[in-house]
Amino acid sequence: MQINKLDVYGTSLRYYDVSKYSWMPYTIRIVMESIARNIDGKSITEDDLNTIIGWEPNNAVEVPFKPARVIMQDYTGVPALVDLALMREIVAEHGLDPKIINPLVPVDLVIDHSVQVDHWASNDALALNMRLELERNRERYEFLKWAEQAFKNFRLFPPGTGIIHQVNLEYIAKVAILDSSTIYFDTCLGMDSHTTMINGLGVLGWGVGGIEAEAAVLGQPVSIVPEVVGVKLYNQPREGITATDIVLTLTDVLRRHNVVDKFLEFFGDGLYSLSVPDRATIANMAPEYGATAALFPVDDETIKYLMLTGRDERHVDVVKAYYKAQGMYGSSNGDVHYSKIIEFDLSSVEPSIAGPSLPWERRTFKDVYDGILQLTKGRSASTLVRVDGEDHTLADGSIVIAAITSCTNTSNPYLMVAAALLAKKAYELGLRVPRYVKSSLAPGSRVVESYLARAGLLHYLELLGFNIVGYGCTTCIGNSGPLPAEISDAIRRNGLTVVAVLSGNRNFEGRIHPDVRANYLMSPPLVVAYALAGRIKDLSKEPLGYAKDGSAVYLRDVWPSSKEVEDLMSIISKDDFARYSTLGDLIPEWDRIKVKASNLYEWDDANTFIKRPPFLDDFDMAADRVKSIRDARALLILGDNVTTDHISPAGPISPDSDAGRYLISLGVNIARLNTFGARRGNWEVMVRGTFTGRIENKMLKHRGEVKKGGYTIHYPSNEVMSVYDAAMRYKREGVPLIVIAGKNYGAGSSRDWAAKGPKLLGVRAVIAESFERIHRSNLVEMGILPLQFMDGASADTLGIRGDETFDIMLDDLKPRKVVELVVHRSDGSVARARLLARIDTEMELRYYMAGGILHYVLSTLMNSLQ
Repeated sequence: MQINKLDVYGTSLRYYDVSKYSWMPYTIRIVMESIARNIDGKSITEDDLNTIIGWEPNNAVEVPFKPARVIMQDYTGVPALVDLALMREIVAEHGLDPKIINPLVPVDLVIDHSVQVDHWASNDALALNMRLELERNRERYEFLKWAEQAFKNFRLFPPGTGIIHQVNLEYIAKVAILDSSTIYFDTCLGMDSHTTMINGLGVLGWGVGGIEAEAAVLGQPVSIVPEVVGVKLYNQPREGITATDIVLTLTDVLRRHNVVDKFLEFFGDGLYSLSVPDRATIANMAPEYGATAALFPVDDETIKYLMLTGRDERHVDVVKAYYKAQGMYGSSNGDVHYSKIIEFDLSSVEPSIAGPSLPWERRTFKDVYDGILQLTKGRSASTLVRVDGEDHTLADGSIVIAAITSCTNTSNPYLMVAAALLAKKAYELGLRVPRYVKSSLAPGSRVVESYLARAGLLHYLELLGFNIVGYGCTTCIGNSGPLPAEISDAIRRNGLTVVAVLSGNRNFEGRIHPDVRANYLMSPPLVVAYALAGRIKDLSKEPLGYAKDGSAVYLRDVWPSSKEVEDLMSIISKDDFARYSTLGDLIPEWDRIKVKASNLYEWDDANTFIKRPPFLDDFDMAADRVKSIRDARALLILGDNVTTDHISPAGPISPDSDAGRYLISLGVNIARLNTFGARRGNWEVMVRGTFTGRIENKMLKHRGEVKKGGYTIHYPSNEVMSVYDAAMRYKREGVPLIVIAGKNYGAGSSRDWAAKGPKLLGVRAVIAESFERIHRSNLVEMGILPLQFMDGASADTLGIRGDETFDIMLDDLKPRKVVELVVHRSDGSVARARLLARIDTEMELRYYMAGGILHYVLSTLMNSLQ
């Protein structure tokens, strides 16, 4: 590939020129440049470059890809860094320098998942929640501070900074990276599903499992099969339509086009009506419509945003010059060869809401209550509840949580200003949020607070109870905190189906709060509107409430016009984004956490957050780990849409759970059990929490048992017990385990513990009708074999009840090989089925044969030095 020079500001920069491949999608050209620049003859070769040069729209091929950088959040980042600390220990035990385990690409970790909404609707909510966050997570934060001094190429953003993806968008991303005398595309892998948000800025990036990200951090490429779909946007959104409405509609449409695992590229005249924050809102939800990435082009909007957010002016000029030199500035205008083109009319979008449990379950105002009817099966229940001295009726459909939260929408100034304007109009008319609604505002960065305060609008959100509670994911990740005791009691006592409304991207049942069955995604202004209404209803014709004079107030009466919002947005300037330069001054408590500097981490048995994991206890560079699975038992038989939240919950740890009892046995106070998300650095906690979400094990159903959650049947004893207890018993008995599931297994967040937990339980394989992309690869990377039913077979068609034993023959395993499942029934009969081994690439096969990606990377590094 030709290397050219780009002369800017008197400096000559080398770059790998991909401009002559103008018929190729931007995604392919970005990957091509990365391959050309990273050829080392081992992990990336000239053959790989020739392969990507020969890319064809309908013949996607496997290629290796090395990102320019990696970004982490604390929930997934802590266990990844724990693994790196473990790898350093193993290296040292083999007489090598532990510092060979070190990030080879820049790594940023943003602490954003730890803050919980314990205090709300008060001026001191932020300070109190921050104080609790630092108290609860001190041991984790001490570990992260150790990592900050131990690893090079590692930068840590303290709690209270903002949400990982918003910080990435507003501050971290460079769009083009200058390294010495070379310039290249900014690309990013993230340890969070919604890393795709950065695609809105023209940066190619996507979420991977924590295990895969660890390999990327250590210089290993990830394998991708880039099939690129073009999405042509045309016309403009109608007045009053928000970016949230657009993305919820697109999510519905794109899922019907089956863009799972595809790379999307947006083009067309409709782009020009979308700002970078609008584009980022759309790109953020790529995991919900199933795409790997959703790239927008670098154009004038990108340049304008970079300038607004305070990026160096000279660097912005270089970005523009580089993309023009590469022939990639502006929309492709359809002159690119895509595998498929989907057209989307922006003017067709209407106000949209998603729920009550799936982000692609789009609804309009008219049918929003149908979601409640589906859950209640038409039943209607209600009760009186007394809150703060007032009596209120709490019923099916009542809203008990209203949260403006999540990177998806708080990154978008238009949406935030619209929410605040709606709050102002409603307050001035006399509308108030009912006291049973837990309202909260969790901006994605300090920037949001800055411009809302300067616009005089933050005050009105606060008057309605939307006080700032923290700068993090909060409610969207399940850190919604407790409901008032009287509310929880009323819900449980009466079996009420109550509601959370949030401006997030995930609303799976059980994710937001254990007492809240129905969760609806919507724009920030609609969160405020529904909070005022107090219940789910058709806001196109039913009033929000009543004004001081008793007259009905409708949504149309308080909905701000585009001009009103844009006039106020004009006050936003680069001065608001300058707050990133003073982060250290904003959280003084952070600097008070001191740690001892060392290259090796000193494991502390008293630390209940960080514990040395056993993943490499069987490390052997010469081991052959591909063995057939014989006489296995089913640990669980599950249905469709089992999410990573179901497999490895992130929410509160119950004191009567296996994990809770374990922590209490160590002397942890019940009030400080914290969440599974916060304790991901302690494998003892996480393995006990695996498969304890709101799952329904069909093994129990076949027996007529009504237990839900983490229970199974141990065979041949026929005893009902917790999944953890059964797995440990099988382990003592030397019995391998499998999990059987339906369609879309592993949907949701890129949660590494959803693969690590089953590994530690002794699960050798997962057999499902289909898999979510990231989770499937995570299973392989932990040495668990994903197998897919073929020929329309399923657990139901095979009559599997759970008391069978299973054989899976794995002789001469290859990518996507068809293998045989042999089912031995208790009556002596035998059933057989064909399974597709979902090891999709040669690189994945190497990982699996080594026992997992950690084993592979460690042995590769150590072999290179011996």
